[in-house]
Amino acid sequence: MNLIGNSEEDIRSRSLLTGLQIGDALAMPAHWYYNQSALRKDYGEIDRFMAPKNPHPDSILWRSKYTPLNRKGEILHDQAKYWGRRGVHYHQFLEAGENTLNAKLCHLLWKSLIANKGWNGDNFLQQYIHFMVTPRSHGDTYVEECHRNFFSNYAAGVQPRACAEPEKHVGGLCFLFPVLAWYQDDFNVGRRYAMKQLSLLHPGRLMEEGARIILDIYERILEGDTPKLAAEHVIERQNSFLVKRPWDKWINQDTRNCLEQEVGLACYIERAVPAILYLLLKHGNDPRQALIENTMAGGDNAHRGMPLGGLLGAAFGQSAFPGKWVRGLKESFVSPQRDLVCESRT
Repeated sequence: MNLIGNSEEDIRSRSLLTGLQIGDALAMPAHWYYNQSALRKDYGEIDRFMAPKNPHPDSILWRSKYTPLNRKGEILHDQAKYWGRRGVHYHQFLEAGENTLNAKLCHLLWKSLIANKGWNGDNFLQQYIHFMVTPRSHGDTYVEECHRNFFSNYAAGVQPRACAEPEKHVGGLCFLFPVLAWYQDDFNVGRRYAMKQLSLLHPGRLMEEGARIILDIYERILEGDTPKLAAEHVIERQNSFLVKRPWDKWINQDTRNCLEQEVGLACYIERAVPAILYLLLKHGNDPRQALIENTMAGGDNAHRGMPLGGLLGAAFGQSAFPGKWVRGLKESFVSPQRDLVCESRT
């Protein structure tokens, strides 16, 4: 069931979460392609949801490793046999329109927010642990390093609140958005809890730096700015090293070449956040094109696509995305039934 409600806030929440899903699902088949020619050869121009193909020419899953200490750390389950093999697509069993693991965990966070009538970190961690150690709870082959680190510590007896290790990957920023969507009528409360949520799985100063930029852009959108104007405002006002880039030079270059050769396509915050800013500056008034450009650039496009899609959805609404994208999503965020909820603000 889709989010329901006709208030301005409910519509924005629905659009924000739908944009997050679309940004991830559109990029999913092309996730972590670093050769744009190979990407085009395998998929052409991706303007619709597509299923992934094996072999993946740029996959480095063959050199990724995870060995659980015990049953408490078992999170790969029947996908473990694909680790260490060459050419394996990270999301090989997902269908067109399906979301990757981090977006599925955003669903889990949303359900925790509904069940607890607000943010409850301990409940989310309980649900997260159960989800990850349960076989076939999801069909994704790849499990990010942050999750592997968490469960290595958890299996060693560390308490859940202390299991996360300092992070640096853009995949963590998607977890801001369900919290913002829940507290859509009070941005300051939402911001505070969104940062608390970030610290559960993605702590560290670098993650906080990236999150502050995304949150500042979102706040400007709430105040009426377009994504392009919001990005310009944050670049002008922020002192963060993440915004100090030659934007005037980059803006006139071909988007995909610039992302590949200048901005960077890697998953690290210092590359991915400037890439999101660049896409907002150049294509922020055209949600469809912004997400296609993000997808076709390759690299960590699925994890970039989630905050990018969320911001575009919040700004322009669900109708700004092609109907086939909205209808093609395999899973929707359920309604919080706000008329039955009395939210805690503590």
